[in-house]
Amino acid sequence: MDYRTPLSRAKGLGSAKGGTSHWWMQRVTAVLLIPLSFWLINFLGLSLTAPYQQTAAWLASPLNTVCIVMWIIAVFYHAALGLQVVIEDYVAAEGPKIISIWVVHLVFLFLAIAAMLAVFRVASIG
Repeated sequence: MDYRTPLSRAKGLGSAKGGTSHWWMQRVTAVLLIPLSFWLINFLGLSLTAPYQQTAAWLASPLNTVCIVMWIIAVFYHAALGLQVVIEDYVAAEGPKIISIWVVHLVFLFLAIAAMLAVFRVASIG
Protein backbone atom coordinates (compact mmCIF):
# COMPACT_ATOMS: atom_id res chain seq x y z
CA MET A 1 0.00 0.00 0.00
CA ASP A 2 1.34 3.39 -0.99
CA TYR A 3 0.77 6.15 1.58
CA ARG A 4 2.17 8.95 -0.53
CA THR A 5 -0.16 11.66 -1.81
CA PRO A 6 -0.72 12.03 -5.56
CA LEU A 7 1.27 15.26 -5.46
CA SER A 8 4.30 13.60 -3.89
CA ARG A 9 4.13 10.79 -6.45
CA ALA A 10 3.99 13.22 -9.37
CA LYS A 11 6.45 15.79 -8.06
CA GLY A 12 9.24 16.31 -10.54
CA LEU A 13 7.48 14.26 -13.17
CA GLY A 14 5.19 15.12 -16.04
CA SER A 15 5.34 17.10 -19.22
CA ALA A 16 5.47 20.62 -17.75
CA LYS A 17 9.28 20.82 -17.42
CA GLY A 18 10.06 24.47 -18.24
CA GLY A 19 6.63 25.38 -19.53
CA THR A 20 5.85 27.86 -16.78
CA SER A 21 8.82 30.08 -17.50
CA HIS A 22 8.10 29.85 -21.23
CA TRP A 23 4.48 30.91 -20.61
CA TRP A 24 5.56 33.80 -18.38
CA MET A 25 8.14 35.05 -20.88
CA GLN A 26 5.48 35.15 -23.59
CA ARG A 27 3.26 37.26 -21.34
CA VAL A 28 6.10 39.53 -20.22
CA THR A 29 7.22 40.21 -23.78
CA ALA A 30 3.60 40.79 -24.86
CA VAL A 31 3.10 43.40 -22.14
CA LEU A 32 6.48 44.98 -22.91
CA LEU A 33 5.58 45.22 -26.59
CA ILE A 34 2.49 47.35 -25.92
CA PRO A 35 4.28 50.62 -25.02
CA LEU A 36 7.25 49.84 -27.27
CA SER A 37 4.93 49.41 -30.26
CA PHE A 38 3.69 52.96 -29.79
CA TRP A 39 7.33 54.03 -30.00
CA LEU A 40 7.69 52.03 -33.21
CA ILE A 41 4.53 53.56 -34.69
CA ASN A 42 5.95 57.00 -33.91
CA PHE A 43 9.21 56.03 -35.64
CA LEU A 44 7.40 54.64 -38.69
CA GLY A 45 5.26 57.77 -38.97
CA LEU A 46 8.37 59.92 -38.83
CA SER A 47 10.27 57.79 -41.33
CA LEU A 48 7.40 57.97 -43.83
CA THR A 49 6.92 61.74 -43.64
CA ALA A 50 10.27 63.28 -42.63
CA PRO A 51 13.48 63.47 -44.62
CA TYR A 52 16.15 60.83 -43.98
CA GLN A 53 18.40 63.20 -42.02
CA GLN A 54 15.64 64.06 -39.57
CA THR A 55 14.73 60.39 -39.11
CA ALA A 56 18.38 59.47 -38.58
CA ALA A 57 18.75 62.28 -36.04
CA TRP A 58 15.64 61.04 -34.19
CA LEU A 59 17.04 57.51 -34.17
CA ALA A 60 20.46 58.75 -33.00
CA SER A 61 18.91 59.94 -29.74
CA PRO A 62 19.94 57.41 -27.05
CA LEU A 63 16.41 57.00 -25.68
CA ASN A 64 14.96 56.35 -29.12
CA THR A 65 17.75 53.92 -30.04
CA VAL A 66 17.31 51.98 -26.81
CA CYS A 67 13.52 51.79 -27.26
CA ILE A 68 13.78 50.56 -30.84
CA VAL A 69 16.42 47.98 -29.89
CA MET A 70 14.25 46.83 -26.98
CA TRP A 71 11.32 46.47 -29.40
CA ILE A 72 13.47 44.40 -31.78
CA ILE A 73 14.64 42.08 -29.00
CA ALA A 74 11.16 41.68 -27.51
CA VAL A 75 9.34 41.13 -30.80
CA PHE A 76 11.75 38.54 -32.17
CA TYR A 77 11.95 36.71 -28.84
CA HIS A 78 8.14 36.77 -28.53
CA ALA A 79 7.75 35.48 -32.09
CA ALA A 80 10.28 32.68 -31.52
CA LEU A 81 8.47 31.61 -28.35
CA GLY A 82 5.13 31.63 -30.15
CA LEU A 83 6.38 29.57 -33.08
CA GLN A 84 8.02 27.14 -30.68
CA VAL A 85 4.63 26.52 -29.07
CA VAL A 86 3.04 25.94 -32.47
CA ILE A 87 5.78 23.48 -33.44
CA GLU A 88 5.52 21.64 -30.13
CA ASP A 89 1.75 21.35 -30.52
CA TYR A 90 1.58 20.26 -34.15
CA VAL A 91 4.80 18.35 -34.94
CA ALA A 92 4.47 14.84 -33.57
CA ALA A 93 7.87 13.30 -34.37
CA GLU A 94 10.56 14.24 -31.88
CA GLY A 95 13.45 14.66 -34.36
CA PRO A 96 11.76 17.09 -36.75
CA LYS A 97 10.29 18.94 -33.78
CA ILE A 98 13.69 19.62 -32.23
CA ILE A 99 15.25 20.56 -35.57
CA SER A 100 12.35 22.90 -36.39
CA ILE A 101 12.60 24.64 -33.03
CA TRP A 102 16.36 25.14 -33.46
CA VAL A 103 15.88 26.49 -36.99
CA VAL A 104 13.20 28.93 -35.81
CA HIS A 105 15.40 30.18 -32.97
CA LEU A 106 18.42 30.60 -35.24
CA VAL A 107 16.43 32.41 -37.94
CA PHE A 108 14.92 34.83 -35.43
CA LEU A 109 18.32 35.38 -33.80
CA PHE A 110 19.81 36.20 -37.21
CA LEU A 111 16.94 38.58 -38.04
CA ALA A 112 17.21 40.34 -34.68
CA ILE A 113 20.96 40.82 -35.10
CA ALA A 114 20.47 42.14 -38.64
CA ALA A 115 17.78 44.58 -37.46
CA MET A 116 19.92 45.83 -34.58
CA LEU A 117 22.92 46.30 -36.85
CA ALA A 118 20.75 48.36 -39.19
CA VAL A 119 19.53 50.53 -36.32
CA PHE A 120 23.06 51.04 -34.99
CA ARG A 121 24.38 51.83 -38.45
CA VAL A 122 21.72 54.48 -39.09
CA ALA A 123 22.11 55.88 -35.57
CA SER A 124 25.90 56.12 -35.77
CA ILE A 125 26.42 57.14 -39.39
CA GLY A 126 23.31 59.22 -39.84
